[in-house]
Amino acid sequence: MSITPSPMSSFASTGRRERNKQAKLQRIIAAAGELFTEHGVDDVTTQQIADRADIGAGTLFLYAKTKGELLLLVQNAHYADALRRGQAAAQAQTDPLEAVMAVVTPIVECNRSQIDNGRTYLREMVFGDPAEPHHAAALAIVAQTEDALAGIFGRDPRLTAADAATLARVASAVMFLTMAASTSLARGVNEITADIGHQLALLLR
Repeated sequence: MSITPSPMSSFASTGRRERNKQAKLQRIIAAAGELFTEHGVDDVTTQQIADRADIGAGTLFLYAKTKGELLLLVQNAHYADALRRGQAAAQAQTDPLEAVMAVVTPIVECNRSQIDNGRTYLREMVFGDPAEPHHAAALAIVAQTEDALAGIFGRDPRLTAADAATLARVASAVMFLTMAASTSLARGVNEITADIGHQLALLLR
């Protein structure tokens, strides 16, 4: 006689699997984040990350196939949080440039918290596989950044929504290119934000 699992037992089993999956994901994020901070992306192996997360290398590859994808997985949450903080700060600013810089500054701070990792993150964002979910999430953050900037530019009644969106794309490009430039290697947050602010001031003029 066969016994059919009850709907409740199937639901509980699915719930446990999902919790286990999320627990492994959090261990991977924590392990990769710690190792990247301690040694930099280039000097960390996927085996080291798997060992610290207490999982097999095969399991690790179910969540991210390369170190670049792991870096995106780790950093996306930081960049999304930086964007949220910038959006909140921008609401208190009436001057368009100050509002834009309120959005920009936390993102620059996030990127420069560890320079090599920040530059690698930007490289992965630009050149990674757009079909890969962590890369897609990074691109979504860029799109959200542009939406936030478009909202600020859209406060000007002289600008159409399309023009505000175009200005936002330009401003976003200025920010990311300035952070990624090799000439920015030795520059701190204040220098980079001042440079971005100068470029955007000319743009808005």
